[in-house]
Amino acid sequence: MPEPLQLTRRGVLALAGAAFSPALPAQSAPDRAAPDWAAIVRHNDEAVATYLDKQITDPANPWRGTLPDVYELNNPGSASGIFVRMMASYLHAQSRYHRDGELVARMKLACEHLRRLQTPDGNIDLLITNFNSPPDTSFVVLNAALGAKLARDHGERELFAAIEPYLRRSGEALLRGGVHTPNHRWVACAALAQLYELFENDAFIRRIDQWLAEGVDINADGQYSEQSTTVYNPITDNALTTTAQILKRPELLDPVRLNLAAMQYLLHADGEVVTEISHRQDQNTRGTMSRYWYALRYLALHDQDGRLASLLDEIEPDSSGLAELMAYPDLARPLPARAPLPDNYEKVFSEAQIARIRRGETSATVLLRGSSRLLAARHGEAVVEGVRMAAAFFGKGQFIPAAWEKSGGKYVLTQSLDAGYYQPMDPPRKVDWGVPNWYAVRDQRKRTEICNIDYRAEISEQKDGFAVRIVAAGTDRVPVAIEINLRPGGKLEGCSPAPGAGDAFLPDQKEVVYRFGKNALRIGPTIRENAYTQVRGAEPKLPGPSLYLTGMTPFDHTVELRWV
Repeated sequence: MPEPLQLTRRGVLALAGAAFSPALPAQSAPDRAAPDWAAIVRHNDEAVATYLDKQITDPANPWRGTLPDVYELNNPGSASGIFVRMMASYLHAQSRYHRDGELVARMKLACEHLRRLQTPDGNIDLLITNFNSPPDTSFVVLNAALGAKLARDHGERELFAAIEPYLRRSGEALLRGGVHTPNHRWVACAALAQLYELFENDAFIRRIDQWLAEGVDINADGQYSEQSTTVYNPITDNALTTTAQILKRPELLDPVRLNLAAMQYLLHADGEVVTEISHRQDQNTRGTMSRYWYALRYLALHDQDGRLASLLDEIEPDSSGLAELMAYPDLARPLPARAPLPDNYEKVFSEAQIARIRRGETSATVLLRGSSRLLAARHGEAVVEGVRMAAAFFGKGQFIPAAWEKSGGKYVLTQSLDAGYYQPMDPPRKVDWGVPNWYAVRDQRKRTEICNIDYRAEISEQKDGFAVRIVAAGTDRVPVAIEINLRPGGKLEGCSPAPGAGDAFLPDQKEVVYRFGKNALRIGPTIRENAYTQVRGAEPKLPGPSLYLTGMTPFDHTVELRWV
């Protein structure tokens, strides 16, 4: 069952909101067939079936025209999703809903909901967080404007008239509305570009130019400022591509190319995307390139880029947008000959502070600085989600590397911490305790009995995996715990439950085996000097099963992760 559009505003650009014209270059001889129309139509029809079942139609219900999300909230984004999905199925000859009168009534109901729920400023509310929200209005416009274009181009005047008032008021709101986050600027530009395509209001262009004057927030690594590899990167790519195409500004495609080139080195063998670098809610989550569909297909055709075509093979037809393909038929041309994606490399992303290593089925990310996850690695289904270390050092002993270097073929990550005790005020003076200001004045006190601890991790690639050496020294007799966190669903052998936390394990032998499907990971040699795994002041345990290796400072232990 496809994901209902209202459940994730952030995926909306990947599904509906792109704009194309017959301006793509001449096509070389294809080596694949055109899009699988039957599958794409079927996928869209499945979404329509869900919407027909769940859309609220009760005239007495104030949320009529929309449908509830998983939290039983009703957001206008679902109405725009209903409108564009139903419009595509209504118009497509292969759809089982082709010219179905029930869809006309349901689309009108969705449009009425959008008009009714607009704020006095012309915006919508996103009930989970944002109210009178121009950014969320932009996301809704992307779907609504695409549906309106289909209606207009197919002579459906009644349906175009149903959505037009909402779009015109939304356009007025976006001419003055603000944003929260970096990507919102480009979503607003894309929405305004689509409105310009419909209504040719030059004020939309002037507002777009205000946002574009700031420049696009992309770094030398090919990452936008949010580094959100499964959510806001694709949203930005799709928005910039839309704006570039409609306004004929090809320079806006340059950051999209840079990002899509970088993403080819942020993929695991199964197509899962590296999310460790994200600054947003998709950090350390699982996702694919599916939300990049629009930008991938446009640039694969525009640039005749065989690598982008290969990426599309992994996500089509399920990620293809029927509405986009119908509105802009040139987008449906056969893709260029495929070129192989990189699968044997070691690459440092200096801005993101990570190193990526890929050897066919084996893939790893070394987080060089600023993250407690020192290493994430996998081979097939055997996945190490993260290797972390913390010491019981004054409640602040989580190892988060502050510096790194590449030395002797190893990535060397380091951090130094200190802590001490505080003396009376010197010279003595009375402290105003009218407010809780102990910490506000603490730095005015002299520190004594200062303790130090130095962390060092050395991560090196081995023939069949990776070796991680952890060193902690300085203050003696400090408990140390290494966490090796594994993807849920496998089976651990050679260990037993640890006290104080669920899904936490301590080794019973020198080597622990983790099995998942046809793959296995050997972890060893292990070390177990105590059972203190949930170190005070450390970050909370990661989700899923974690194997802990424990000891005391001075600590120096090397553990190997070997796939078999």
